[in-house]
Amino acid sequence: MMMVSRVLGGRPSRVTRLFLNSGVALLSFLLGVAALRFFADLLDRYPLLGWLGIGLIGVFALASLAMAWREYRAWSRLAAIDRIGRDAGAALASGDLAEAREVSARLSRLYAGRPEMGVGRAHLARHGDEAFEARDLLALAETALLTDLDRQARREIEAAARTVAAATALIPLALVDVAAALVANMRMIRRMAEIYGGRAGSVGGWRLARTVMAHLIATGAVAAGDDLVQTVVGGGLMAKLSRRFGEGVVNGALTARVGIAAMEVCRPLPFIHQPRPTVSGLLSRGLKGLFGDGKG
Repeated sequence: MMMVSRVLGGRPSRVTRLFLNSGVALLSFLLGVAALRFFADLLDRYPLLGWLGIGLIGVFALASLAMAWREYRAWSRLAAIDRIGRDAGAALASGDLAEAREVSARLSRLYAGRPEMGVGRAHLARHGDEAFEARDLLALAETALLTDLDRQARREIEAAARTVAAATALIPLALVDVAAALVANMRMIRRMAEIYGGRAGSVGGWRLARTVMAHLIATGAVAAGDDLVQTVVGGGLMAKLSRRFGEGVVNGALTARVGIAAMEVCRPLPFIHQPRPTVSGLLSRGLKGLFGDGKG
């Protein structure tokens, strides 16, 4: 899983990007020319089938445009969340109350279309003017709007860690459990975006995964971070009883760390007043009852 993190998070070189982009462009050009020749011949021999094929291509083109528009809107929403997070960090660093008020207003508008956020938005609107420090105002916005979302995100991380640990411990085929872990992590990252107000989309999901993995690498938390080392040591101790169970604990801990990184990337505000989740806390709740009674 650490290898997958580094592969996804690493940015290819310019030569590699040029090779891939030119290869995709060339393949698209050749396929387009082949399709034009095919339908030209089909129109000459069987006009009805040729027009039917052209109609199907038209429907496919419209569907492709709709999907591209959906991907663009999804990525734009994630970009808006990212801008809110960066502006919030700048407001905290400078202590600018006016900038903090602008950030809290943008955050409230971000969740205007979600009825379940109405109570939190009303609470922020009533008590926002009572804050005279940028940090206090952003902490109020975090408590009013993100507390329930953080709880949902922690549940998703716990479920993903449990799935990966169980797949590692119970599936005897190495490549199969790696695939199961990758699918669980991708689903978890997409769910983080959906919970905090974004929608990763199909293509955007991979870009978001790369952003999360790059964040892990940038913070140096792929191999060791906060209490991850302690959890890995615990997995090593469990490996003395069962090698697969020990690997399951370690992979579950890495999944929890990926989930925390996804929270930090997708969360519109940094952790201010709300406690930042830890690997050991998420893993202990996620694996409770899976390996023993969970008392440890």
